[in-house]
Amino acid sequence: MAAPGIRGVSDGAMAAPGAETSFRRKVRGKLPAIRGTRPSVQNGQLLVSTGVPSLDHILGGGLAVGTLLLIEEDTYSTYSNLLLRYFLAEGVISGHEVFIASAIDIPQKIFKDLPAPLPDEIQAQDSKTNVTESLRSAEDTMKIAWRYQNLPKVESVSLSFSRFGHYYDISKTMSPDMLLSAKTHSFYLPDFISSDGTHDSSGEMSCDYLQLLQSIQSVVHQGGFDGSNPQLKGQKNILRLGVQSLGSVLWGDDICTHERPRNLHSFTRFLYALRGLLRSSLSVCVITMPAHLIQNKAIIARVRNLSDTVVGLESFIGSERESNPLYKDYHGLFLVHKIPRLNSLISDVSDTKDLAFKLKRKMFSIERLHLPPDLSDTVSRSSKQDLAGSTKLLSSGCGSAAAGKKHLDF
Repeated sequence: MAAPGIRGVSDGAMAAPGAETSFRRKVRGKLPAIRGTRPSVQNGQLLVSTGVPSLDHILGGGLAVGTLLLIEEDTYSTYSNLLLRYFLAEGVISGHEVFIASAIDIPQKIFKDLPAPLPDEIQAQDSKTNVTESLRSAEDTMKIAWRYQNLPKVESVSLSFSRFGHYYDISKTMSPDMLLSAKTHSFYLPDFISSDGTHDSSGEMSCDYLQLLQSIQSVVHQGGFDGSNPQLKGQKNILRLGVQSLGSVLWGDDICTHERPRNLHSFTRFLYALRGLLRSSLSVCVITMPAHLIQNKAIIARVRNLSDTVVGLESFIGSERESNPLYKDYHGLFLVHKIPRLNSLISDVSDTKDLAFKLKRKMFSIERLHLPPDLSDTVSRSSKQDLAGSTKLLSSGCGSAAAGKKHLDF
């Protein structure tokens, strides 16, 4: 008689040909093979690229399908609109369907101004050059700033050799052939406003948000992204939704002009309905919002809670940081407010702090913001005093800012 621990072995050995044994291969559920996507190494969630490889790295490999990314705009909406264009351009390159909604710019104009992707040869060459330069600078920096040696790095070029995510040249627009091959949908608010220009504020959601939600629902249902009309003729695809400056005055909302707005819960109700739609469809959404203009800060807290991922941009344009030597290599601060912990009831807080972004013609990179190393004795005394005094302004960028004119201890 076989022992209980090896019962399956004796049964399998004595079984007749074609008979079922007790040993069965464990078959895991396979994710749908969709172009422009890849499964997460952490939880197997299907991911798409945001169009910025360094942002994909911060988000854990990419943006999860069925989630909402909220971008809190910078003061002049320069870099937030650029991130939205990167997201839409990545959708065109990946063969995804693209939905553009705006109350400011005409969606067709946004679509025509998408940046052109870099050729593979230039991308690989630039990546190798950046890796070489980063290694050289690291060797020089670590000799002085030795305390940064063991800190995790935010690699802006680590994903360049993979086929997930691309780099773009903002000085060039995408070729007409690429644009013609893409399937796009648009929502331009002035085309949906009634002739008298009034906004219906009755009901639980303002008329403008309701029309936008109905337009998104129509595209999701007709395209079969929610499974109601299965995509049997071809391969499954992803729908990318991009909404520009949602919550601004041009959307018929007054949360940016009054502390007690007339439609207090319209924005949050829209996000609640949109998030439920995303969860049950092969779609992903990026929304930019002028958070710095919203008068009631409680609304910002509610919006963040209803979003899966929340990041913010703080540009140096027009601020005293623009002329500060501590920030001379960057164009602004990148703030991570919320990162989703999928399949869980709580959200994750990124352990990557003090991030800054810089924009080049061929790359938008997000890096860790470091204080400069202590000055050597060869530098003039006046330069030391000026740089030491400028560290007073480094309050929100780095947590270990020096107070007064006391030098930093490295």
